[in-house]
Amino acid sequence: MQLKLVTLNVNGRKHYVALPPNVTLLQALRDLGYTDVKNGCEKGDCGACAVLLNGQAVNSCLVLAWQADQSEIVTNAGLGTMDHPHPLQEAFADTGAVQCGYCTPGMIVAARALLDRNPHPSEDEIRAAISGNLCRCTGYGQIIKAVQMAADEK
Repeated sequence: MQLKLVTLNVNGRKHYVALPPNVTLLQALRDLGYTDVKNGCEKGDCGACAVLLNGQAVNSCLVLAWQADQSEIVTNAGLGTMDHPHPLQEAFADTGAVQCGYCTPGMIVAARALLDRNPHPSEDEIRAAISGNLCRCTGYGQIIKAVQMAADEK
């Protein structure tokens, strides 16, 4: 199988990689050490692998790495740091929206995409925006509260 040369711009850092054409963006990101992108279902059902691809939330398990060539990719880790967390990251922690934490990076990415296009969403809009992200721990109440809290800070 012939390798494709791909440039992945992840969280402001360029990675030049040669990959088989069937490698997903999820696989490539995990291989590059971006473990905040979770490997959940590998079929687009759970949202654990969500990243921002040119500003749009996508399930990285459904995107081939070469399709993201030269694109801007942002993972949850690229939104903030421990010293300067993104308001969404802070709100998720403050409201207890992180229990086991497995879904959290994908949820935050989906919420970020929503707040970028709609800074003050309604509860229904928040529910719709995170509907592609599954959580088995929180019941979604704290997650919705966290997104509302982050929106209020904008």
